[in-house]
Amino acid sequence: MKAVKALMERLTEARRRRPCDAGFTLMELLIVISIMLILMLIAIPNMLNLKATANETSAKQSLRAIQIAENQYATNYPANGYACSLAALGGSASSGPPTPQGAQLLQSDLTSGLKAGYSFNIVNCQKAPGSSQQDNFVSYEVTAVPQAVGKTGHNGFCLDMSGEIKADPSGGTNCTVAIQ
Repeated sequence: MKAVKALMERLTEARRRRPCDAGFTLMELLIVISIMLILMLIAIPNMLNLKATANETSAKQSLRAIQIAENQYATNYPANGYACSLAALGGSASSGPPTPQGAQLLQSDLTSGLKAGYSFNIVNCQKAPGSSQQDNFVSYEVTAVPQAVGKTGHNGFCLDMSGEIKADPSGGTNCTVAIQ
């Protein structure tokens, strides 16, 4: 009888030392879920802002690519000066050799005018004085405007023949802030 009593005491003591297998309580689960929701609410706007920042960086690099293409165009076609359209800087190699109407200097995604949430355009082209028949453009300006201000980008950008990129903080083409 003493042996049975001692065995029962040992079993009772072992049960007290064993951790509880009941799992999580409802309150613990609610706390964990609410913490996860708070973290998501903080992270999602930051991710959208990162996307807009990446689009802005892409727009500035695209403006630089257009400037390089414009300089190459003016070198290759001195009678025409600069190109006054993105289509003239583009073109496909399958359509034959480069021409002033399709110089094959830019990729097709940029010559379409839309890339990475921005719309690109060449504006303010000025002809050389006295050039009546031939389009001999001596100046140009390139604009990059977000397709949805605040979502695809925050700033609009402009680049002129000097190569200086300026920004419009309101997302338009009134570029006054110099970019470094």
